[in-house]
Amino acid sequence: MKLIIHGGFLSEYADDHDSLRNKKKALEIIVKKGYEYLLKNSAKDTAAYAVSLLEDDELFNAGTGSRLQADGVIRMSAALMDGTTLNFSAVMNIEAVKNPVMVAKALSLHSHKVLDGHNATLFARSLNQPYYNPETLYRRRDYESKRRTSGTGTVGCVCLDSEGNLAASTSTGGKGQEMPGRISDSATVAGTYANKYCGISVTGVGEDIVDTALAAKIVTRVTDGMSIQDAFIKSFDELNEIRGLAGAIGIDKNGVFMVQHSEPAIAYAAYDGELLETFSINNVKNL
Repeated sequence: MKLIIHGGFLSEYADDHDSLRNKKKALEIIVKKGYEYLLKNSAKDTAAYAVSLLEDDELFNAGTGSRLQADGVIRMSAALMDGTTLNFSAVMNIEAVKNPVMVAKALSLHSHKVLDGHNATLFARSLNQPYYNPETLYRRRDYESKRRTSGTGTVGCVCLDSEGNLAASTSTGGKGQEMPGRISDSATVAGTYANKYCGISVTGVGEDIVDTALAAKIVTRVTDGMSIQDAFIKSFDELNEIRGLAGAIGIDKNGVFMVQHSEPAIAYAAYDGELLETFSINNVKNL
């Protein structure tokens, strides 16, 4: 059994050493809780559970602590994909809920599996999810100062369960200051994808990730016989051709972890019975 999570790039907190330490500690706690959950649950359920824990921590740009769009409203997106059934479900620009990923998980049981905006929020209310304000004082000040940070704090999880099933999940609060209604990659197969060969979750600039279909492309290459290491390197070479910015975590069917990113550092934690590593300052990392 294997589990890897990410909390986006570190550039937002590059000069805040206390926040960096807190983020590292949070990742270590959450990856261990996720692994303990994985011991008794499926990859799909665990991917959603681990991401919900990341959504609950205001250090990350997902759920509580999400960024505000240009009109001052928080709109969040999340996706979940079961690699065994190829069941993909997602919410886009959902508002006023605590855990967007759990709404996406609920949608996986319906015939219409992707909802956006107001209708996604209405669906959450039908699940008896109460109104929740994910805004924090830090994000309000960030919005009012019209500050744009270069990195993103999107969160994600990929896991391999005891039955050999893979799943991936991603959740985001967006870029911040973006045009209202802008849709990120996180709730598309460019940002979240898994099948029986490989699972991928991506963070970064959504437009760059969609332009290169990054998550689905990596998984397709692994499915066609390429090693996960080579699939990452080739896909990121293509991303670099458009000067794209992204980071990705993945696990293949053999339990090989992979991390690669185009920013200086990405926050992640991998666990397979013991904590392997948190934070990567190397562009390519094979664990």
